[in-house]
Amino acid sequence: MKGAPRSTYRVQVRPDFDLPATAGIADYLAALGVTHLYSAPLLQAAPGSVHGYDVVDPSRVNDQLGGEPGRQTLLAALREHQLGFVADIVPNHVGVAVAHANPAWWDVLRLGQASPYARWFDIDWTRGRVLLPILADSPEALKDLRIEDGELRYFEHRFPIAFGTGGGTPIEVHNLQHYELASWRRANTEINYRRFFAVSGLAGVRVEDPAVFTAIHREVLRWYADAEVDGIRVDHPDGLYDPAGYLDQLRNTAPDTWLVVEKITESGEELPDWPVAGTTGYDSLREVCGLFVDPEAEPAFTALDTELAGAATDWPALVHDSKQEVATGLLRAELRRLARLCDDIDDVEEALSELLADFPVYRSYLPVGADHLATAAAAARARRPDLSAAFDALLPRLEDPDDELALRFQQASGAVMAKGVEDTAFYRWSRFVALNEVGGDPAQFGVAPAQFHAAAAHRQERWPESMTTLSTHDTKRSEDVRARLAVLAEMPDEWAAAVRHWTVAAPVADGAIAHLLWQTVVGAWPIERERLHAYLEKAAREANTATNWDDPDADFEAALHAVADRVFDDPVLGPKVADFAARITPDGWSNSLGQRLLQLAGPGVPDVYQGCELWDYSLVDPDNRRPVDFGIRRELLARIDGGWTPPVDASGAAKLLVTTRTLRLRRDRPELFTGYTPIAVEGPAAEHAVVFDRGGAIAVATRLPVGLRAHGGWGDTALPLPLGEWADLLSGAHWQGGPVRLGPLLATYPVALLARR
Repeated sequence: MKGAPRSTYRVQVRPDFDLPATAGIADYLAALGVTHLYSAPLLQAAPGSVHGYDVVDPSRVNDQLGGEPGRQTLLAALREHQLGFVADIVPNHVGVAVAHANPAWWDVLRLGQASPYARWFDIDWTRGRVLLPILADSPEALKDLRIEDGELRYFEHRFPIAFGTGGGTPIEVHNLQHYELASWRRANTEINYRRFFAVSGLAGVRVEDPAVFTAIHREVLRWYADAEVDGIRVDHPDGLYDPAGYLDQLRNTAPDTWLVVEKITESGEELPDWPVAGTTGYDSLREVCGLFVDPEAEPAFTALDTELAGAATDWPALVHDSKQEVATGLLRAELRRLARLCDDIDDVEEALSELLADFPVYRSYLPVGADHLATAAAAARARRPDLSAAFDALLPRLEDPDDELALRFQQASGAVMAKGVEDTAFYRWSRFVALNEVGGDPAQFGVAPAQFHAAAAHRQERWPESMTTLSTHDTKRSEDVRARLAVLAEMPDEWAAAVRHWTVAAPVADGAIAHLLWQTVVGAWPIERERLHAYLEKAAREANTATNWDDPDADFEAALHAVADRVFDDPVLGPKVADFAARITPDGWSNSLGQRLLQLAGPGVPDVYQGCELWDYSLVDPDNRRPVDFGIRRELLARIDGGWTPPVDASGAAKLLVTTRTLRLRRDRPELFTGYTPIAVEGPAAEHAVVFDRGGAIAVATRLPVGLRAHGGWGDTALPLPLGEWADLLSGAHWQGGPVRLGPLLATYPVALLARR
């Protein structure tokens, strides 16, 4: 299948749902209406990997997934049901946590710079040996080394021994190797190979080297040459030395494949002019989900946040401080590597950390994005005039696209943004967590309809084949959790009263985490006890205020878990929380259906994340990678195809209806989705409707349902339907062109999908 998909369905292929199992749902995906399966990475990953992003051998299919026979089984099933395939590839890094599983890494550890694979890895050899931070934090840790089967062993870890260095005690042998085993605590300050963010088990590769590019991509490009892959999703291009050059090379080797990049753009930021179809859709997620948030609630939520936190929170200041904390702490080793490139400049680490903390987007791609560096420099100078001399010396080099310092600074800025904002600030500022999403801007409280339409029209004009999404394996919470939380923005006073009551009944020492807890509970209710415990522990440690990953505060975490238990066990508190969640759930369903329709019918190539064709109340990974019950989805789809008009209820079948009818229409009548025209409704409730015409397919969605109900419903509000006869593919009703009142149009569902007959 050539050309862009009309839609994709993301499957987290993993050892407990492998390639043959994925082949077994091909008929269901075809019936659902998608045109392409979009899979998690399939190349050989580390033993036990549940996500596939820690590839250890790019030359073969992961045997934990069924290997090449399993891939052929999947390919046959996809062809039988006329489905295409989109591969997810990881060019930035490989897995090295299990050293013996990665042949290239093993050889580098054995031979050092003499290894033919030494050029693969982004290692700073000026330090000498490769630092491997895997030991216990004890001066006695090396005493646990042993020599076994010609290898150096440390508990379950295995390492090679260089030729001629096998004699002596284990410690003496260790001291002669090309690597140094060190305390895990030294990773963030001393590691001398580029990592994926702060994950020492993922080592950066130099894919800009043609030989490395060929080795990393050989297997996937073999699939392409054999017409077995139709699209490629590139993971984390911001980590690459030269993203534009890499994408040019990939496009040249796969000239007619659909190519998208996992690139996060900030609000208002444009994707560089790369040879790609677009991004993986976090920009569309921000726009669609924000449309269902009432911006009028911002002052009330700010007041509640100030009350709970004990002081007003300045989001830009929080972002700066979180990023600087990451740059000088979690990513200190990367900062030091930058500083070594300009060690003739006084106070260089401080100056670099300030520039990284003030950088307004993930990264630049010099000369593209030079204005972002100028913005960062102006902010850094204003904040730290005492570093003026350092900035004067640094900036000419950071502006030079050929300077290694500039190239490595760009790589570092993306990591600082990801860890400082997504994984720190998002957990510290809990004013309204529905907005704390990858690619989102928590300071922008909602998206106005005009802003939404402008963004959609721009996508149709500039990036019509870019992926769109609502949930991914990396989102902080699922689309349905965000949709339900959006209801709170329509009842801020009631929410504040509930939070105050619950906080008194079950206090948490950290007010921001307390607010995060209560939003999580009502957003994902009913949630299993163990899932809530796991999420809260991760969230609190990511926030790095009351507790953290390196040195957990056992007392704080025990108290937090005790509050979580009270949600389930307290005979007074538990029912009140459950009742509140139940009250907002129906309006959350309305928002969910609206989000889903607008995303699937809107410009771009819509993706459905596994399982999200029904209600899904998942939280951050690994929670959002749990197994999916495809059996119940098959049964409900069969009932719908048998003529059932499902109610909007807990089964989620209404969402399945919206999903399948929209996907099938896009697949079967693509000519109806060639443009984008907003349609303004008329009447007293006009602000509660969002309508657009794609060129013969019209999507109608309800927004702010609480306010709509409070104002008495749709009343005389009407949609000026273009001339002709129209069928609503959801309710089954038929309408003639002209003014159509929204009350009757949306009597069955809060959404409508109209197709010209």
